[in-house]
Amino acid sequence: MTNRTSYFYDPDVGNFHYGAGHPMKPHRLSLTHSLVLHYGLYKKMMVFKPYKASQHDMCRFHSEDYIDFLQKVSPNNMQGFTKSLNTFNVGDDCPVFPGLFEFCSRYTGASLQGATQLNHKICDIAINWAGGLHHAKKFEASGFCYVNDIVISILELLKYHPRVLYIDIDIHHGDGVQEAFYLTDRVMTVSFHKYGNYFFPGTGDMYEVGAESGRYYCLNVPLRDGIDDQSYRQLFQPVIKQVVDFYQPTCIVLQCGATL
Repeated sequence: MTNRTSYFYDPDVGNFHYGAGHPMKPHRLSLTHSLVLHYGLYKKMMVFKPYKASQHDMCRFHSEDYIDFLQKVSPNNMQGFTKSLNTFNVGDDCPVFPGLFEFCSRYTGASLQGATQLNHKICDIAINWAGGLHHAKKFEASGFCYVNDIVISILELLKYHPRVLYIDIDIHHGDGVQEAFYLTDRVMTVSFHKYGNYFFPGTGDMYEVGAESGRYYCLNVPLRDGIDDQSYRQLFQPVIKQVVDFYQPTCIVLQCGATL
């Protein structure tokens, strides 16, 4: 049986710019889409221009004050938001740039629409290369991430799925998603990431295992520099096999590295 794959791409999402010298470059999303086209991969998928997430959608996880701030702030008026910029951790790593809220709306909407399609069995696999902003917290931005589309999408999946497994293979620890589901057994989080020597975000050691109902439903695999593909595979495959066999998820969410 062939898996039905939905691919979500907004042609404008690559036009946003964090600012000169910033390592997060949405333009790479346009380049990724070009590869999808030129390799003919689009022929094997259902292609959708995604829904734009509303403030209400974002507030399913984030605080209303924070989302209201993101909607209102701009490079032209940010001088009037000095206190809020500090409160919500918006500044150097997470700058205010033109169209900030629109950017968040587009990438979050794509992930949320993917979750909705999975819930309604429209597809078996949903792909949003613009998403995966896993550092954003309930009350603040962090690590180039403003709205945590992953958490919002998992909350949507939980309407239909009793157990969701989240796997994170970004070089950075998936701290925002782990924090959101640290106290529940309905989401198991597994993160493979570089750790140590003050590497951002500084969390994700092997002793972070969850708490209360979520105790032992959080697994971190901290890594040092220098691991090669074969070593990574030999570590990843048996760990994930045991997790899947134990947890028996009804849906899996994979974050592939949004900050590449």
